[in-house]
Amino acid sequence: MLRSKSGLFAVPRAAVDDTYAEAFRSIYAEVLITARDRTWLDHACQAATGHASSTIMCDCEAGVDCYVGPGGDESFVTPDGRPGAICQFHIPRFRKDREPAMEKALLARLSQNVLTCPTAACFNLLDTEKYFKLGRKVSFFGDGFQQRAVRHGRKVWVLPTMGGEFTIDRRFGFRDGIMGGNLWFFAESVDASLEAAERGVRAIQKLRGTIMPFPGGIAASGSKAGSRYKFLFASTNVPFCPTLRDNPAAASQLPAGVNSIMEIIINGHDLEAVSKATQAAIEASVETPGLVRISAGNYGGRLGKSFIWLRPELHPPA
Repeated sequence: MLRSKSGLFAVPRAAVDDTYAEAFRSIYAEVLITARDRTWLDHACQAATGHASSTIMCDCEAGVDCYVGPGGDESFVTPDGRPGAICQFHIPRFRKDREPAMEKALLARLSQNVLTCPTAACFNLLDTEKYFKLGRKVSFFGDGFQQRAVRHGRKVWVLPTMGGEFTIDRRFGFRDGIMGGNLWFFAESVDASLEAAERGVRAIQKLRGTIMPFPGGIAASGSKAGSRYKFLFASTNVPFCPTLRDNPAAASQLPAGVNSIMEIIINGHDLEAVSKATQAAIEASVETPGLVRISAGNYGGRLGKSFIWLRPELHPPA
């Protein structure tokens, strides 16, 4: 609601398209990082989930799901009683090398970005039949002085470091997840589209089970499949670029009055988690001043078979 001199008046609700985001299956790992305090926890998480916005050119898509322990959701008690953050790492299931690729991404990110972060420790959250022996591989950094141990009731490796020591679980599991949930915010200005997307991000952050891998949870560079350049398999979504509205070659699809579109990408545990996050973001953003329309991107079912409807009341389960 906005306030005027005469009192309160309602902000018009943006139109919500009767469409769907076309999500697809992934495999994901879920990792708990802890540290002495929130400052060093954030440093570890930002480094471990960095350069992981899109599998177009990143080794995985990653992000922080939620903060737990002291300063976060205290109903979740971390193994060492310190501040923690749950991070997800996703790789598309359609990749033939998905499991080796996941192990490689995790090994690089945990060893180069969590091991190196002052006071950080690393724990697995998925007890699955299949797993990676990541702790053992990271432990070789101990140069023969690493030790198996049981800490906090968990089987871990402990590595001596110049800063003290580093603790990491021996095994890290993975399971099927969902990637590619998305929302598009059509607005009159950059400020309005960004504000709408920010409201959506804040709503999703209150829920468990999902991540938003782009910087701040928002993508300003929504892409389309393919390119006029043979060496690219994705490129800027030309019909929706405001600066190309008057270029006949762009075949603009922008509605009148729309001068900016921001996007949220949502990955998560399963279709239910991503659908709940989608609805939370819509409800939080739909009355943003200057927001014209909320939509989503899809490829007519060619990319994925998991449809996340923006208006699920019109599409009840069969």
